Amino acid sequence: MSATDLHQMGVAELAAAIADKKTSAVEAAQHLLSRAKVHEGLGAYLAFNEDATMAQAKVADARVAAGERGALLGVPLAHKDIFVTTDFPTTAGSRMLEGYQSPFDATVVQRLAAAGAVTLGKLNCDEFAMGSGNDNSAYAPAHNPWDTARVPGGSSGGSAAAVAARLVPAATGTDTGGSIRQPASFTGITGIKPTYGRCSRYGMVAFASSLDQAGPMARSAADCAVLLSAMAGPDIDRDSTSLDHPAENYSLALAQPRVGASAALPLKGLRIGLPKEFFGEGCAPDVLATVRAALTEYEKLGATLVDISLPRTELSIPVYYVIAPAEASSNLSRFDGVKFGHRAEKFDDLNDMYRKSRSEGFGPEVQRRIMIGTYVLSHGYYDAYYLQAQKIRRLIAQDFQQAFASQCDVIAGPVAPTVAWKIGEKSADPLANYLADIYTLSTSLAGLPGMSVPAGFGAGNMPVGLQLVGNYFKEGELLQAAHAFQLATDWHTRTPEGF
Repeated sequence: MSATDLHQMGVAELAAAIADKKTSAVEAAQHLLSRAKVHEGLGAYLAFNEDATMAQAKVADARVAAGERGALLGVPLAHKDIFVTTDFPTTAGSRMLEGYQSPFDATVVQRLAAAGAVTLGKLNCDEFAMGSGNDNSAYAPAHNPWDTARVPGGSSGGSAAAVAARLVPAATGTDTGGSIRQPASFTGITGIKPTYGRCSRYGMVAFASSLDQAGPMARSAADCAVLLSAMAGPDIDRDSTSLDHPAENYSLALAQPRVGASAALPLKGLRIGLPKEFFGEGCAPDVLATVRAALTEYEKLGATLVDISLPRTELSIPVYYVIAPAEASSNLSRFDGVKFGHRAEKFDDLNDMYRKSRSEGFGPEVQRRIMIGTYVLSHGYYDAYYLQAQKIRRLIAQDFQQAFASQCDVIAGPVAPTVAWKIGEKSADPLANYLADIYTLSTSLAGLPGMSVPAGFGAGNMPVGLQLVGNYFKEGELLQAAHAFQLATDWHTRTPEGF
């Protein structure tokens, strides 16, 4: 097998090639590391450790030689730099953690390694996962391989760019308010945020504890199913937010036929709800046209489209930008220059050390959110802002439950109102960045699973994703719906020119 073919393979295809000894884990890792260096200007990676990568690949090859087979055995992956790792530095895209080396691996990293995956490196992200374009990284912005003058989305922009550019077959990401789904949409790949609590948060640098959730990013729903099967599962001894819900083999859901379905109509009986709030004037015409075309394809596959309403959608932005900064203010208070993290070189006293260390270590967006969060938690404002936001959050979740109870099985719509914008275009206007999350925030606030599926191209020949949202623990149903769509279309196979 030619080494040049390796980067075009997805997770399942590469795992089969390694198992059948048509290639090796070492060869795959070497090839993809070489590609990463060739395309270093994309800004997808923040750190490598070739010795550690090769050692992992050799162990995987030894397991294959001993007769072992596995869905991820020997497959190279890369991790968003928000997951702590022993063999690679973890910075969370921030100067505050520059050079930090963790004494333990995150649970997600551990589980993928146990399945035989080989870590290529750590991927760029918005600082502490705060951003929608990956231009808040303290080191350098990541670029969209479809147009390197544009953002790849955020905060998991490095993960999305690496997968789209064929630098790695799949990667981990995290989604707080849309940070897996939006970059997946902007770069033409598949990404899924599972039900909150399905993947352990242990070893994931915290931004907003009641919202942060890990998930996979890959080219196809089938590959995401393989990764999510390894990542998900209870971790209640180490993560208080982990759900005591058994792990599942999501790949089985893809092959399991729906009741009453057929080869010609694999999604017969599936009711897809279309919230009127997702299809209004706020969405660009090119995005709407692409999403509508994808929904027409779903009808051809047997699904039924149902008009629904999620009336509190527009409230998700103010609610999210009260709750998330409040939790960030609490979580990031530990970075004070004392135990770990950046410490200012010159200071007069303890308070001056705190002030200078945090001012130097945190970037503008992180500082902005810490200040907002501290304000809404302060005496006299807690009841007026934070408490009210939590009440509305409950109502937003109820809107979804009312729809799922009687009207639909899955909810669909755009992931973002526009295609990817130019790097720096929204840097001076934080509110414009926040408004770009209008279609993803409510799902995160409700703790529901959601995913982005490549659906076509919009203005500037830039990718557009279709968002699918399911009820709690319905990741299998989402993946099945996405997989059926991908068997009938080829949007997820398109490769950016030059990659």
